[in-house]
Amino acid sequence: MTDRTLPAPTDLLPHRAPFLFVDEILDLVPGESARARWHVDPSAHFFAGHFPGNPILPGVIIIEALAQTGAIAALAEPATAGKLALFAGIGRARFRRVVRPGEELILETRLTRRRGPLGAGEGRATVDGVLACETELSFALVDHEAAGQ
Repeated sequence: MTDRTLPAPTDLLPHRAPFLFVDEILDLVPGESARARWHVDPSAHFFAGHFPGNPILPGVIIIEALAQTGAIAALAEPATAGKLALFAGIGRARFRRVVRPGEELILETRLTRRRGPLGAGEGRATVDGVLACETELSFALVDHEAAGQ
């Protein structure tokens, strides 16, 4: 998709602040991949305790940001409109660089397989071109009502 046709993250994701970790979609191939940007807000509440005097973005938040990017790729397909993407698993997560408040993460997730409502992908997060995190993700696409049962 070209820049002019890219949706806002909130057009595809149900997440909202303070649990939305994608500011802008940079590139999107529905059902295949997404690339996004997230400016790590220095005032985010978790920095007060992780760690006082030496704030570091928690790795699980980086993984969540990659999962949200993958959900954008999965939910951009017309066939999945109105679905909810749920985490089903995390594999081979590796953290290569500390991420600090105020830095900008570039999030890239490529979907690698899909069978019915289940799927998997690979994610990479970088800061200034340096790899911060890489992981494998699995997900399930469900109706919003099914998630509440």
